Amino acid sequence: MSKTIEDLKAAFAGESQANRKYLAYAAQADKDGFPQVAKLFRAAAEAETIHAHAHLRLMGGLRSTKENLEDAIAGETHEFTKMYPAMIEDAQAEGHAQALRYFTFANAVEEVHANLYKKALAAMDKLPATSYHVCSVCGYTCEDHAPDKCPVCQAGAKAFFEVK
Repeated sequence: MSKTIEDLKAAFAGESQANRKYLAYAAQADKDGFPQVAKLFRAAAEAETIHAHAHLRLMGGLRSTKENLEDAIAGETHEFTKMYPAMIEDAQAEGHAQALRYFTFANAVEEVHANLYKKALAAMDKLPATSYHVCSVCGYTCEDHAPDKCPVCQAGAKAFFEVK
């Protein structure tokens, strides 16, 4: 692998993390009563997304929708079969209850994501229009409507938001 491709991968990771971090900072600024600072964080997050997408494209990471679905299935499957189980073990061994809780939530949700992607891949040309709802506590993602209670974290229906 060339040094430039390695650099693009590192830049993609850094820009992606900055985007997520700045969105979290924006939410905190809103909560703390600083709407203009929140807006600045959201603007910077959008810029970081532009950078990340360019890096992804330049390193050849953006392919056909079919290939992107296959890649997403592989990534989510790795997360729920290897990555999170190891992290869950570490958190248990270290007695880090909060990390254990969220690693466990994420592990369950990544399997759901893999299955949703598999369903989409199997029916790409005839995938029915549906809405998607996400639990704001654990990230559980479902089709059509929010359940009364999240099957992963037990949050109520009010914890769900519809993805637009």
